[in-house]
Amino acid sequence: MGRQDAGALRDQVKVLKLAESAMKILITGSSGLVGTALTAALVGDGHTVVRLVRSGSGTRKPDGKRGGTRAQGTAANVIEVAWNPNTCDLEGEPFGAEQEKVEGADAVVNLAGASIAGESWTEERKAVLRSSRVHITRELVCALEKLRARPRTLVSASAIGYYGNRGDEVLTEESKPGGDFLARLAQEWEAEAVKAETLRMRVVRTRFGIILAKHGGALPQMMRPFKFGAGGRIGSGQQWMSWITLADTVGIIRFALANRAITGTLNVVAPSPVRNAEFVRELGRAMHRPAMLPAPAFALKFALGEMAEALLLASQRVLPSRLQQLGYKFSHADLPSALRAVLSA
Repeated sequence: MGRQDAGALRDQVKVLKLAESAMKILITGSSGLVGTALTAALVGDGHTVVRLVRSGSGTRKPDGKRGGTRAQGTAANVIEVAWNPNTCDLEGEPFGAEQEKVEGADAVVNLAGASIAGESWTEERKAVLRSSRVHITRELVCALEKLRARPRTLVSASAIGYYGNRGDEVLTEESKPGGDFLARLAQEWEAEAVKAETLRMRVVRTRFGIILAKHGGALPQMMRPFKFGAGGRIGSGQQWMSWITLADTVGIIRFALANRAITGTLNVVAPSPVRNAEFVRELGRAMHRPAMLPAPAFALKFALGEMAEALLLASQRVLPSRLQQLGYKFSHADLPSALRAVLSA
């Protein structure tokens, strides 16, 4: 990063202030854990959010037509637009009513993707996981290409699964990718997002770690055995876990939107990864429950197969090197305070 970029990023932008300029931001995956929280934050900052909703799955107007309506219970500056990711078209004729609603957008945040842990990894499920990330990102870039006034920025989700199972190796944005299913999936996912650079867009790839939230994501599933006094380490407990709170996840996306000098990859993780044994110990302490019953690796592999290897037993010691260089200030940098904040929310 040059001196000019460093100067532009010296002070962290905590919010996108309406006084500076209200933005129009397109979001895919806006109904998910991160998308819901991000939409609320951006609306609170005074920006207009355009939710790109796949045709047939969006809310409807009172007259029964899809798209173009604000989400139920949200502010008037949330707009829904139907699009067909199978044809990369917005619903209706090119440059029709739906197309006009996205023209002139300042940025796009791509959060689309089916749940990695939602079902067993059959070949059919793997195809769904790939399509919901790789295919939809490809078609999103295709749809953006058709706009007369294109956004200048694309912030596109990825995951630290990019690195694969790496033991005790310290991983930064410069580390090489792994070779398992999740690593290959992340590489393909990111490759489609990078194609937006040919449209003269700034592309930021956000590799999410384990997102901690009380109401969604992985944490409620982790908490379930503790509620019955059956919590404990997974396998050996020596595998590294790289985590991030939902609040910081949203904060980092807003940081990337606000700072036009940021491009490339960001590891969206807290600066203090921990081993699984420490994670479950701190989780048990935060819940006032014991963490004494381990889950044997062989039992997990038998029950979940490849998914257990990739999601529960893999070790990823990931650091947010670029975010630290850019001066991002984490709201929750250590696990004990993060868990207290999340569970008290």
